[in-house]
Amino acid sequence: EMHKFGVLTVSDSCAQGKAEDTSGPNLKRLLCDFQALGVKQEEVITACVPDGIESVQTVLRKWCDELKLSLVLTTGGTGFSPRDLTPEATRPLLDREAPGMVVAMLAKSLSITPMAMLSRPACGVRKTTVIVNLPGSKKGSQECLEIILPALPHALDLLTNRTEQVSTLHTQMAGDPPLTYTCPHGLAKEGHTKSGRRAKEDFHNVAARPRHSPYPMLPVEQVIRIIMEHTPTTLPEGECHTLLDALGHVIAQDVCAAFPLPSFPASVKDGYAVIASDGPGLRSVIAPVVAGQMSSVTVVPGTAARITTGAPLPPGADAVVEVEDTELVEKTEDGCEEKVICILSPIKCGQDIRPIGCDIAEGQLVLSRGDKLGPSELGLLAAVGVTKARVFRSPLVGVMSTGNEVASPGECLEPGKIYDSNRVALMAAIREQGFRGMDMGIALDSNESLIRHLEKGLDEADVIVTTGGVSMGEKDLLKPVLEEEFGAVIHFGRVLMKPGKPATFATLERKGVRKLVFALPGNPVSAVVTFYLLVLPALRKMAGWPNPHPAHISAKLGSAVNLDPRPEYHRAVLSWTEGDTLPIAVSTGNQCSSRLLSLRSSNALLQLPMGTEGVPRLEAGTVVKAMLIGPWV
Repeated sequence: EMHKFGVLTVSDSCAQGKAEDTSGPNLKRLLCDFQALGVKQEEVITACVPDGIESVQTVLRKWCDELKLSLVLTTGGTGFSPRDLTPEATRPLLDREAPGMVVAMLAKSLSITPMAMLSRPACGVRKTTVIVNLPGSKKGSQECLEIILPALPHALDLLTNRTEQVSTLHTQMAGDPPLTYTCPHGLAKEGHTKSGRRAKEDFHNVAARPRHSPYPMLPVEQVIRIIMEHTPTTLPEGECHTLLDALGHVIAQDVCAAFPLPSFPASVKDGYAVIASDGPGLRSVIAPVVAGQMSSVTVVPGTAARITTGAPLPPGADAVVEVEDTELVEKTEDGCEEKVICILSPIKCGQDIRPIGCDIAEGQLVLSRGDKLGPSELGLLAAVGVTKARVFRSPLVGVMSTGNEVASPGECLEPGKIYDSNRVALMAAIREQGFRGMDMGIALDSNESLIRHLEKGLDEADVIVTTGGVSMGEKDLLKPVLEEEFGAVIHFGRVLMKPGKPATFATLERKGVRKLVFALPGNPVSAVVTFYLLVLPALRKMAGWPNPHPAHISAKLGSAVNLDPRPEYHRAVLSWTEGDTLPIAVSTGNQCSSRLLSLRSSNALLQLPMGTEGVPRLEAGTVVKAMLIGPWV
């Protein structure tokens, strides 16, 4: 009887269709490629279930007890996350454990990355079925399976009491020289990912790298549309902030006035509260009425109450006459107070009085969900008595630089290295735009370093922004690491623009939460330009901005500009001169993507069309579209 096999993927996101299962199909292929097992594709059944003890045990019981499979491989759920329960689901079902398999897999994994110590696999036998827990990543599960593959045929023969095969192997192992094993699934065979690119482990094989990018060059308008389609409208949970702390956020609730403003009839001017029907003429001045106090005096015909701006109108009065429309007739004996005045102008009922609720009526909507909170909006909330505002949570943005050549400013600069300006520039841009940044440091050009930095960042941040490692270099490993280690979906990997052609956008699920990853080019100017163009609209959308795209205006070129074969985002300074209806755009000079000086003082990116034989340049005075990225000069 032939052996039958099963591969069970354990993943909430894969089971829900939010992520692609790359590990399960890869394990099935490895089993079929291993000739010593003699297994065919149709002899390997597969399934995918969400994390959880019951869901895993249901499949294991069916495959072991009813279908009587010889080998079951599980992938996923062996880590430290609260939902990683595959070992807890497996161990109670085992009749005998196989700790040697666990030790072999962990020993090999630890030689690759110290993070392997966080793996908790269970291995053993249930009746005549071998059950092996493997990690969830494609790379990790493959490495572990390749370690135990040589022993699996013998283990299955022992379980099914195939004495002839067992004796043959024992004889071979005792021979001279003893039997050895070479894994047939080396890097030479597994040199490409599913999208035709070199695997990340194979970066040393420079000759194997593709000569052309597998990613199509997409226009800017299309990639922005892709980004916005995959960006959540807002983050799920809101936050309560004091008014000043809410500055720059987007309010997450409607706010209505609990009382009218003003809540009493108030004087608009400094002057006198009077009875309009008395008309012009003499008035006896009674006690003053000041702002902040309700008056106890009553205005009667022939009298006037001195009143200040904003003070409540005293009973009996129905108009206010400003000081400028009166003259003093008589002082008090001490000469300090007004005793009699003369009103010089006609009076209208209601003159210079703010009626109750004339500014804001009771129950009136003063701010709507989705309004951005600036100084005026915060003042409005304070005016209606609000002390805290519920706002949409601002996304936390992790920023990571990559490259062996990059050093943090302040470190001793070794030959061949440069200081990292990208993190500082991007963290500053994030903060300037009102968002929170998290410094993820510098990842070296190695799988281990990239994985370690990304894991920490993805556990804390909502959005990851990286620079470097996304072009065609032999150590540009970021894209395959994102795909293979984190199950990311890369939505685009090249953009038809200058600077910023290698810009990449990916999404992935981390502990059931969607994360956005922007892998930007390593050149400093490219990184900053693509941040404003691609990253900033996504951050604003997540923070609840009703219009997340940067503002665009028309501007006139101050001098002629040569056009590039690609559409270009040209750094410029916009300024107004007297008599001009449009601002003048002055280029910041050499636009080389590594020249950070081209961003100095720039407040706009000029959107220049690609050059053609017929139109190789734009002359001075040409009107172009400009995207604002800084304050006016």
